[in-house]
Amino acid sequence: METTDVLIVGAGIIGLTVAREIRLRWPDQRVTILEKEADIALHASGRNSGVLHAGFYYDPNSLKAKLTNSGNKQLTDFCINHGIKVNRCGKLVVASSEDDLPSLSDLYYRGIANGVELQLINEKEAKEIEPRVRIHERAIYSPGTSAVDPVEVTRTIAKDCESIGVVIMRGESFRTGEERGREVSVATSRRLLSTGLMINAAGLYADKVAHEFGVGTNYQVQPFKGLYLLANESFGRLNSHVYPVPDLRNPFLGVHFTVTVDGHVKIGPTATPALWREQYGWREGFSFRELSETTGNLFRLLTKHDSTLRKSAPTEAAKYLRSQLVRQASRLIPDVTANQFTNWGNPGIRAQLVDKTTMSLVSDFKIETTQRTLHILNAVSPAFTSSLPFASLAVDKLAKLG
Repeated sequence: METTDVLIVGAGIIGLTVAREIRLRWPDQRVTILEKEADIALHASGRNSGVLHAGFYYDPNSLKAKLTNSGNKQLTDFCINHGIKVNRCGKLVVASSEDDLPSLSDLYYRGIANGVELQLINEKEAKEIEPRVRIHERAIYSPGTSAVDPVEVTRTIAKDCESIGVVIMRGESFRTGEERGREVSVATSRRLLSTGLMINAAGLYADKVAHEFGVGTNYQVQPFKGLYLLANESFGRLNSHVYPVPDLRNPFLGVHFTVTVDGHVKIGPTATPALWREQYGWREGFSFRELSETTGNLFRLLTKHDSTLRKSAPTEAAKYLRSQLVRQASRLIPDVTANQFTNWGNPGIRAQLVDKTTMSLVSDFKIETTQRTLHILNAVSPAFTSSLPFASLAVDKLAKLG
């Protein structure tokens, strides 16, 4: 049986930043990461929008609020120090009607409570930032929101990890695990490993790994697919991300325009339920067991008496049609047409945690521990932005485990 001091399951941005933080604090610790794919950033870490969020959406008492603003600054500094391009384009959140104005004000004051630099601006000021935007009276401008290439960032962090001695076992997956006194035994697809501490950063399969250790048995990951439409050259450019006013009871931010790191534009993402965990295409990654689990869970979520998902389900289902996705986006930029957005981008899957006891979506980051294991059960957006301080928080918890 091979041994390591710390074993991490998953080489997404969270697993990588945790590994990096451990080695920086304790250089004598042997740190090993299991990554089931042959390369880095093939799932959520490389398939997200690339937006570095400023942190004004989140409940001031949440971990998301605590970590996102500092995460934005830390990850921006990391990119600059490693020669990674950052598009500091900012973000406009615009009211589309009178009904949006109270929520826009709530969002602004929530952001101020979170220590985020924001400006509450009028229509004239918003159009000076982005002349094409449609706005009803007011908008929020976030100068600290930016864009990066998520694949480049994640793979650079992986190289940084390996340069300080982290071992990444690519093409090797977690199969089973058991905690035995002062060690954890793990069977992978290739070998048996013994480790002093194990960190579960398995993303879409974090709940499955946790259940092996009797952790988080009342939680299940429910996958949601994020689809993007890419702008043709005929659409032109935007100066800023443009977002609608969100429903703060819902973890999804609505259809919006994202400016990429190289200045191109995309519409999305959607938040349409995926039927299995890695359903990037219609048949890709198909699992009958996962189909049964996710559809059963989705039915219970939709039939819950106070379900916010049920209210948004018809709108979300329509977004599979390109014309409908563009039509919803036209609330923000009125001159957009379907023939300017003819190509679908690389879809992503959000590993959204569900509390099965209340049939509710878990909105905040979620970490649970045993004596020798730490399980990152919910690391959805803005986990990419928050990854560096998130890693510091996780390693603080590891230190308490000894």
